[in-house]
Amino acid sequence: MTAIFKRELRSYFTSPIGYVFLGITLLVSGIFFVYSNLYRTVKDMSDFFNDLTLIFVLLLPLLTMRLFTEDKKNKTDQLLLTAPVTVTKIVVGKYLSAVVLFGFALVIMLIYPFVMLLYGKINLLPIFALYLGFFLAGASLISIGVFISATTESQIIAAVITFITIFGIMISGWIASVFNYPFIRYAVDWFSVFKRFTEFTAGVLSLSSVVYFLSFSAVFIYLTVLSIEKKRWS
Repeated sequence: MTAIFKRELRSYFTSPIGYVFLGITLLVSGIFFVYSNLYRTVKDMSDFFNDLTLIFVLLLPLLTMRLFTEDKKNKTDQLLLTAPVTVTKIVVGKYLSAVVLFGFALVIMLIYPFVMLLYGKINLLPIFALYLGFFLAGASLISIGVFISATTESQIIAAVITFITIFGIMISGWIASVFNYPFIRYAVDWFSVFKRFTEFTAGVLSLSSVVYFLSFSAVFIYLTVLSIEKKRWS
C-alpha cells in the first residue's frame, strides 16, 4: 500500500495536475480570505470556508479522475491487480494520495488564522474546527471520486460525473426544500456532506459528524473495492 501511495502522490507532480490543483486552490482561497476576512475585518472564518466549498465542486474531480482511469489507459491495471497486494490496499493507497494532497493545501492555508492574529485576538479553536470539518468533508467527497474513477474508462467522463455528483450533493438541500415533506428534508440533511459541514461552520466540533464523514469515506472505499473485485474475477 505504501508503494502505491508514494507512486500516486509522486504522479501528481510528474504531471501538471498537482501544481494546477495547489495553485488554483491557494489563489482562490487567498482571494476569498482577503475579501471575507481582511477587507471586511471579520474574525470568523465560517463565510470563508462556505465560499471555499466551490473548491469541492471544481477541483476535487481533478484530483480523482485519473486514479484508476490512468491505469486503464496505460494498460497497467491488470499488472496492478496481479501484484502481490490486496485490492483494498490498492484502493486505500490511491485514495490516501488524493487526500494527502488535499490536506497539504489546507496545511498551507493554516497561515490565514495567524495573519488574522496580526490584526487582533481571535478564537483559534472554532477556526481549527472549521479546518477539520473542511478536511473531513473533502476526504468524503474524494472517496466518491475514487469510486467513479474505478467504474469509468475515461478521465474526462470520470471528472464530469464526479463534478455532477458533488454539485448534486451541494444543491440537494435546496431541492429537498422545494418539496413540502419534512421527512425528505430531514433525510437529505442527515445524509448531506455539506449539511454536516455547516455544523463545523457554527464552531461546533460534532463527534457524530466526524463519525459520519469517516463512515461515508469507508463506504465508498468499500464500494470501490467491490467494483474492482467484480471486474477482477469476471
